[in-house]
This record gives sequence, structure tokens and C-alpha cells, in this order.
Amino acid sequence: MIRSGWRTALPRRLVLGAAAVLLPVLAGCEAGNNAPTLQFHYPTDTAGTVVGDLSIRNVFVLGAPLGSNLHKGQSASLFLAVVNDGAPDKLLAIAAPGTAASVTLPSGGVPITYQHPVFLSGPKPQLVLVDLTRTVASGSTIKLQLTFQKAGVVTLVVPVMPRAERYQTYAPPQPGIGAVTPGATPAHTAKPGSTASPTPSKSG
Repeated sequence: MIRSGWRTALPRRLVLGAAAVLLPVLAGCEAGNNAPTLQFHYPTDTAGTVVGDLSIRNVFVLGAPLGSNLHKGQSASLFLAVVNDGAPDKLLAIAAPGTAASVTLPSGGVPITYQHPVFLSGPKPQLVLVDLTRTVASGSTIKLQLTFQKAGVVTLVVPVMPRAERYQTYAPPQPGIGAVTPGATPAHTAKPGSTASPTPSKSG
């Protein structure tokens, strides 16, 4: 098992270079998504780890507003960033054992290529914990299992951040998330405990 390392920053040269390239593209793509309240976010310090050439950073689950919890049967947004400093890899699946029935991610998985940071950091979630199996309180933690094509299964313990202050501009899942529209391609999902490749024996 690989535990998360809190307060670990992305390599500065990679983040600065990626930000300069990606900001105009992302800003244009998100201009119509209720821009006054939903804004593009650069990753912030939360949970993360390094596995071989992969740096997994700024991982957190968006909780309920202050004074309330996410309840059994609801869904929760998940945000993260990944930087690859080696051969191409792909995020195939995510599971949240003991917390969610499944986790959705873009159909076909998420390619992670050399020095092209993947910012799955909002404002609208591309990763969603579907059908929570328990109440999830802000300030608690959730265990995640990320399955990569080459790096294998990486286990992280990540924080649940309340939807308040700086996190108010992150979006919760849309109603009905996890349901498949007739004729649509379903998102890739992983159920808790599922694996697609061996767990790495050591971190990078």
C-alpha cells in the first residue's frame, strides 16, 4: 500500500510550464459553465504520492457545505492532478472501497503522457464517487485505489473538503450522475476492491 503524502508540491518547472499552455484553452472551454461561480482551479496542496515516474497530487473529495454531510446513496466529486515524467501510462479505473459503489471517469480512461500534466481539478468534476455506501463527513478521509495501465494499483488516503470558502467554486456532481443516457457510451467505472494490474512493490 502507498499512503498519501500531504503538503507535497508538484515539480515547479512542470506546473509553471503546463499552466502557461493550458490556461487559455481551459478558460475558453469553461466560459459557458456559469463562469461567475464555477472557475478553473490550479491544483492545491492536499493529498498525493509518487509512484515510479508518476506524481499524483492534490487529491481530495468535495464534501457537503458546512453543517451538513454527504449521505448514503448520494454522489461526490473527486479532484486530482497527475504528472508523468516517463513512458506513457493511462489511468484505467478508480475505486473507493467502503465508501462508494463505483467511481466514474472519462470513457476509455485518462491518458498520461510525458510532461503533460493532467488537471482533473474542476470546476466541474470528471471523476465522481457514485452511490455512497455510508455517510461522508467533511474533515474525514476516504481510501481510494487508482489503477494505472503500467504503474498498477496505487492506494491513497485523501481528505474530504467542505464545500465552503475557497471550495465553494468547485461543483458537486450533476443530478443523476452515474445513469447512462440511452445510446450514450457509459463512463469507465470501477467497483471497490477491483484491480486490473499488480500493486507496485515500491514507490518511486
